[in-house]
Amino acid sequence: MNIIIAGAGKVGFNLARTLSIGHDVTVIDINSEALHRIQESLDILPLRGDVESYKTYESFAHGEIDLFIAVTNVDNVNLVASMVIDSVLSVKRKFVRLQKDIYDAEDLKQRFSIDRIIFPIQLSSKTVVSLLAYPKANNVKFFKYTDFKLFSFKVSKGAGREILDAHEYVLVGIERNKKFFVPQEKHTALKEDDLVYFFGLTESIEGVCSSIVLEDISTINRCVVFGGDALGVSIAHTLVNANKDVKLIEKDLVLCEEAEEKLEGKATVINSKYGIHDIFDDEELSRADLFVAATNNDEYNIIKCLEAKDRGITKVVAINNEMDYYSLMHSLGIIVIRGPKISAYNSIIEEIHSTGVVVQKSFCGAMGSVFMRRVIDASPLNGKIIKPLKLSNSKLFLMRAGSLQRISEKIVLQQSDLVIAFSASSEGAKVKQWIYEL
Repeated sequence: MNIIIAGAGKVGFNLARTLSIGHDVTVIDINSEALHRIQESLDILPLRGDVESYKTYESFAHGEIDLFIAVTNVDNVNLVASMVIDSVLSVKRKFVRLQKDIYDAEDLKQRFSIDRIIFPIQLSSKTVVSLLAYPKANNVKFFKYTDFKLFSFKVSKGAGREILDAHEYVLVGIERNKKFFVPQEKHTALKEDDLVYFFGLTESIEGVCSSIVLEDISTINRCVVFGGDALGVSIAHTLVNANKDVKLIEKDLVLCEEAEEKLEGKATVINSKYGIHDIFDDEELSRADLFVAATNNDEYNIIKCLEAKDRGITKVVAINNEMDYYSLMHSLGIIVIRGPKISAYNSIIEEIHSTGVVVQKSFCGAMGSVFMRRVIDASPLNGKIIKPLKLSNSKLFLMRAGSLQRISEKIVLQQSDLVIAFSASSEGAKVKQWIYEL
């Protein structure tokens, strides 16, 4: 594909690094230093220019652009750029990242002919709030083709046990000692501190969860959010809307005042100018059911989560802005939620890799992938015989009439079947090729 990325920041750089393999990528930015950093590391075309000016795109006038991605740090710039490029080039698809979720996404998509709008702050906030319904889970992923969900749990100390795959749920991944693998046996022995991934229905998973997560985390009512910038306020606002008791902690007095205004007094905003140690006692933060460290500094988030754990808070969450800290957070028993920049990157990559036929998502810090392909009414897959793919770090399943079965031999596909594959990143390319070529 011919791809133009507007914005050479962290998200633009990571997108260019991934998409430059197999695609022609151009990154446009007004910042010469940012472009120079990209040029030193990647085999892409850097172009210095104003993404809001039609002149910037004139050099592409004789070509067709398959994908335009606007990920500058300014919402208005991204929207204007998506409009201006249409006046010069023929663009098949347009993705735009917006920081503020005050916009009506559907209205903007129609007005600016945008295919996908990503609100990364909203994505991170919703992920945190999804934990309210599943208090013992570390994370939950949802899928459009099925009510089955992907749950992750941390195995408690003394809770190691053997797990048997069933028709209602399956074990599809384990992170152990900072390494991820897809277990192959029907009976799998779990060890304490494993981060395990189950795919199944909520009611089925709850029974398994109660035997491997021994901590008493039945409900979440009292919540503490550390960090008062846009993300922290968004998380606090979403928790308030879920009728939770929320306290937001922030060092900067100006941010505190802004947060108080945005939250309309529905959350307790506390200024921690001189640190957080005394506040734990003064404000009874140790009674919290959920603690979220939501600053832009991963090291700071880790420290605050460790302080919260030391004070006896069982469920602590850190926003992860740098993937380098992902494994460390897990090893310290901290629940990890993707920060806005990582959420934007992952959402865009998943959207590009998914089609009307195949859905692709990543999990466990992108060490694992899940692929889904549905057999629709007029699909040539109806009645087709497919062969399983023999790999050592992947699992293939067929979902039929709400029941899962392992694909271990030839099967005949039927209408409404769902072919599902879970794989480690080392085998992701082979699994993706297999599921597309069915």
